[in-house]
Amino acid sequence: MDEDAFLADLIAAVEQQLTSPQTPYVTKAFQRLTGKGMTEADAKELIAEALGEETDAMYRRKSGFDEKSYKDRLAKLQPEDLPPEGEDGGEEE
Repeated sequence: MDEDAFLADLIAAVEQQLTSPQTPYVTKAFQRLTGKGMTEADAKELIAEALGEETDAMYRRKSGFDEKSYKDRLAKLQPEDLPPEGEDGGEEE
């Protein structure tokens, strides 16, 4: 799966989390980020990146999804954490 398709899947998961009563902390992070001037799309992307990092950590640890760690990641997100357009987080070409 390419990186764009993976990000799209993560964003879809975030959109589901935003409507789920089981993940109010995702909505809280989303509202905090958009309240600080982020667009909805950028806030979803930033949350999706946090979800992807936590999912990757889950596979590396060979354990279940760590909801507390995910909540902590979301609580620390800031609008400036999103790379500017055109930057891909250091992927080499």
